[in-house]
Amino acid sequence: MNLYDAIHTRRDVRGQFTGAPVEDDTLDRVLAAAHAAPSVGLTQPWDFIVIRDPDVRTAFHRHVQQERDVFAATLAGDPDAAARFARIKIDGILESTLSIAVTYDPSRGGPTVLGRHAIADAGLYSVCLAIQNLWLAATAENLGVGWVSFYREDFLSALLGIPPGIRPVAWLCLGPVTHVEQTPDLERHGWRTRRPLHLARHENRWNRALSAD
Repeated sequence: MNLYDAIHTRRDVRGQFTGAPVEDDTLDRVLAAAHAAPSVGLTQPWDFIVIRDPDVRTAFHRHVQQERDVFAATLAGDPDAAARFARIKIDGILESTLSIAVTYDPSRGGPTVLGRHAIADAGLYSVCLAIQNLWLAATAENLGVGWVSFYREDFLSALLGIPPGIRPVAWLCLGPVTHVEQTPDLERHGWRTRRPLHLARHENRWNRALSAD
């Protein structure tokens, strides 16, 4: 699979995990790709927690379902949106082979990080680049990835024993899948439609006419 195929094939997988094993050397390649991401000041401020323990995954899944209910309650005044959301599966925590929590350590590299003095979030951006590398590498290995975002950071930190000052950025479900949907789930279920590229592209300055569309 070439890079462009991986980019356009990649999906946020929820309901297609098979639970089949992931070979250790395959997981190593995927994590090595993530670890090869660029980072501000060469700080590599990420860590990867590979989670296989069924009790940990069950506890996290229970928390995620509670947060799903919290979000669903915000849709009470919009029955159409509530009905659309009810059809959307938000995670594959229990169905996937394993999970990977990705963290950000803002102290890595010391108090003076080359390139971060003016943009405090540059380190967090670096972690997101590592996640994207992981996702594309997994896609090239015919594995699915699902990013779970229905959680509270303090809960996840306590669950995984993450030290104070280190931020959990992502819980990623990973494993073989039956198939990859051609159309992203949120689009298939009518939650949102894609914004075309021509509305996102500007030349030299912000185009007010484009941003109004």
